Amino acid sequence: MEVELISTEIIKPSTPTPPHLRIYPLSFIDNMMYRNYIPVALFYHPNESDKQSITSNLKNSLSEVLTRYYPFAGRLRDQLSIECNDEGVPFRVTEIKGEQSTILQNPNETLLRLLFPDKLPWKVTEYDESIAAVQINFFSCGGLAITACVCHKMGDATTTLNFVNDWAAMTKEKGEALTQLSLPLLNGGVSVFSHKDMPCFPEIVFGKGNKSNAVCRRSVFPPSKINSLKEMVTSHGVQNPTRVEVITAWIYMRAVHALGLTFDKISFRQVVSLRRRMTPPLPNKSVGNMFWFLYMCTPGADKDEEIELHDLVAKTKANFADFCEVYPKKFGGEDKDVAFISKCMNQGPSPLDKPRGYDEIKDVHNLFIYTSWCGFPLYNADFGWGKPLWATTCGWFVSNGMLLTDTRDGRGVEVIVNMEEEDIVRFERDVELLQYATLNPSREITY
Repeated sequence: MEVELISTEIIKPSTPTPPHLRIYPLSFIDNMMYRNYIPVALFYHPNESDKQSITSNLKNSLSEVLTRYYPFAGRLRDQLSIECNDEGVPFRVTEIKGEQSTILQNPNETLLRLLFPDKLPWKVTEYDESIAAVQINFFSCGGLAITACVCHKMGDATTTLNFVNDWAAMTKEKGEALTQLSLPLLNGGVSVFSHKDMPCFPEIVFGKGNKSNAVCRRSVFPPSKINSLKEMVTSHGVQNPTRVEVITAWIYMRAVHALGLTFDKISFRQVVSLRRRMTPPLPNKSVGNMFWFLYMCTPGADKDEEIELHDLVAKTKANFADFCEVYPKKFGGEDKDVAFISKCMNQGPSPLDKPRGYDEIKDVHNLFIYTSWCGFPLYNADFGWGKPLWATTCGWFVSNGMLLTDTRDGRGVEVIVNMEEEDIVRFERDVELLQYATLNPSREITY
């Protein structure tokens, strides 16, 4: 598939950022985030508008929305702040010599990466590089793909999607959305997770970072198979398992098998959102990173012991409940505990419930990381041509990790798994996995 770069320019906020807003402070969670880009890709049906008018509208609306998200047009000043200097967001336009269906039929990461600003998906940001970047891709068939990358220092996946969705609304309404859209709460994160009275913590490097040789594979769990997994769990007395809980536990079990490990030799790290778990809950449009990590080792797992799905789901539920009871209060509530936060930031695993056997798990190969975007507004971005026919991210840079998203109908779950190449081969051949998941199915194109 040939990609022709048509244009590259820098889009700046339509209104200059006032001097008193020049320095944007980061929270202590932002401080620890690695400087990599979060990538999002949105695919749209062909529409009757010409390329020039589409491009012009997207540029104008991006300039408008950057007045509200002005730190996105700045540059990292240091580990603790962004300089809101209006240097702007790179805006690239390409023409793809090929059909959109080529990517949507059994999509692969090599083709997906062609649609993003050069080498940005999950790339580590330098301090003089842009906070955000976008690329508009026109296919020969008339289809369109819009991709965006936002630096993780700026915010999490929710922040990234809020930015993209507000840009879409601004494009669709042609400026009228300025009075209709709720403002992003730019101080939402730092006001709760303030850096006051705390040192500058080291950045988290996930797994092997950009040195990983991990490869990415996609699979989809349809609703019927998800229900079967739920029934398997509830039949052993576990109440109300969610689709995310059963799928992550199932993938974790099959991954341990593929890695040739036993449950006593691997730790599981789950990303948990703090937004709605704070008291009071943080508004959804709060900007920043608002999550922390739940660590788990399977208790009592001896080398030859067989761990069942319901055991893992039950343990995950119990650990999750304990996390939600303690962390929101300690991190930013009335019981904010600077000493507790410092231990978390410096030690990684919770000082509260450090997993049994964690000290013996020193090889990063033996850590499995999971995050879920299920329930996130991934399919909400309507630029005026309807909602995306497929919305996704571009793989993941973490070795031994999985990322979950909704399917378009919101009922199934798409799973992106990253492993070293020799491990992923064993994973994809796992007979028990294939009973419930379809490996890399084509995305339906309905008109």
